Amino acid sequence: METGNCKEIAYMLGRINAFDDGAAASAQRHSDQLTKPPGSLGKLEAIACQLAGIHGGLWPDLQRKAVVVMAADHGVCEEGVSAFPQEVTSQMVLNFLSGGAAVNVLAKQAGADVFCVDIGVKSAIDHPKLLQHNIVRGTANMTKEAAMSLEEVLRAILAGVKVVDELAEQGYRLFATGEMGIGNTTASAALASVFTGLHPGLTVGRGTGIDDKGWLKKVEVVEKALALHSPDPKEPFLALAQVGGAEIAGLVGIIFGAAANGCPVIIDGYISSVAALTAVRISEHVQPYLIASHLSQEQGHAKVLEAMGLSPMIDLDMRLGEGTGAVLGFHFIDAALKLMQEMATFESAGISKE
Repeated sequence: METGNCKEIAYMLGRINAFDDGAAASAQRHSDQLTKPPGSLGKLEAIACQLAGIHGGLWPDLQRKAVVVMAADHGVCEEGVSAFPQEVTSQMVLNFLSGGAAVNVLAKQAGADVFCVDIGVKSAIDHPKLLQHNIVRGTANMTKEAAMSLEEVLRAILAGVKVVDELAEQGYRLFATGEMGIGNTTASAALASVFTGLHPGLTVGRGTGIDDKGWLKKVEVVEKALALHSPDPKEPFLALAQVGGAEIAGLVGIIFGAAANGCPVIIDGYISSVAALTAVRISEHVQPYLIASHLSQEQGHAKVLEAMGLSPMIDLDMRLGEGTGAVLGFHFIDAALKLMQEMATFESAGISKE
């Protein structure tokens, strides 16, 4: 493991401020004075209080929103785990950059900007809007060797941190995680098994829409990779190198970077949540900065969220990825803040509480 990169990650994690319980309590007291029964706005109230605790006061300005889509390829695709060919990764990257993907449409509606990062795409892509941070031209086949080296994992994490640092300097204060990579639900299922202790039969999902035969094959592939490497949940960097993906490591960096800059980060679906769980296993200090957006149809997603103590805002039977669920979460963040800022209190409205 590179000493310099280790020190840089440790320094960055040291930048993360502790959650401000006092500010969160003040937000709750304010919420209780609004013209409604206490707690009647449910998760919207909880989100508002969490945002106050992250910000350290009432109320954060989160108008500038960014969804960062990390793109990478996976060598495990050689095992036939996906219904789509690997070339789709680079093709979808171009779709993101041209504004034609679902995440682009939803981000525009939410007033957010989409940033696509080449963190590990197999084929080189030349596009002026693409953020070039390629660490590896696709990972190795994790059923035969480690997907990445420890050095590559650290570099991918730091690349994610750098992206957020640069966006934060531009004024972005609310982040969402997105990803693209054919085969990445296989790597995510492997990591989910590592960090939750669940058998692959409970963490492997349908991904891009494989049939029963394909699902069984995918379970066997994850079992084979886990048997080969015996990843240790107490060694998250190493587990990420053994059975992870470059975009997953990049998303760990996005989460670290957001927390280090005092910004909340909305987690998308299964792959993003596995990245979040990996980040939490590395440093529990990032957990208060995480907001779960939705519950994916991938069967392991609920268990991964549960392992972090997170509850999703919505359940729309989605399984697209890209950051689509996280971008929808932007609307709920806006709603939570608007309610706190614009609702009347019982006193200002002249309404009796008793």
